[in-house]
Amino acid sequence: MSDRCNILPDPRFAELKIGLEERLAQVAASVTAENFASLLDPLMRHVLHEGFLQAAAHEGTVWLADAPGEFLLPAFNTGEDAERWVPQFKQPLNSGLISMVFASEQPFIENEVFKNSRQSKELDHALGVQTYSLIAVPFYFLARCRGVVSCVQLKSSRSLRPEPTGFRPEDLARVQQVATLLSRLIEFRLLGSTVGWTSE
Repeated sequence: MSDRCNILPDPRFAELKIGLEERLAQVAASVTAENFASLLDPLMRHVLHEGFLQAAAHEGTVWLADAPGEFLLPAFNTGEDAERWVPQFKQPLNSGLISMVFASEQPFIENEVFKNSRQSKELDHALGVQTYSLIAVPFYFLARCRGVVSCVQLKSSRSLRPEPTGFRPEDLARVQQVATLLSRLIEFRLLGSTVGWTSE
């Protein structure tokens, strides 16, 4: 059995804890759908792209709640039509499955999701596609759920893609891992910038 690495809090930092927590809360509030992509370094983008690919998704999205708490806004999308709707589209927090995941903080997976009356069709209609399968998981950073990470399999009359195969439970697990890893990388980036660990 290997030895355990035990790292205890350094008492010299105790008096700085409250100030650091207050500053990080301000930093978290400054992260918006409009500026989120600027936080993503090549590793974070790779984690998202590869995670969605390994989950058999056609594309994936990071959604963030707006400051007033009225909408979820797309902050990053890996699809070919991303520029058409990121971050302009607004998903009301009182409707749709993505908003349900944000409110409940519970993961969601469903194949043939277009048959679900709770699925918002607004974005599908705007892009001329049909969401066939959906995975959505809560997205946390700096101690709060601040959005949702979702991915989809799509059907489109103008696409040469084969018929979607649907998601499996292991695909949901993969997206949960992606969301957790992205959370930790984002937190490290924000903490590092706050305390001056990075040169940016």
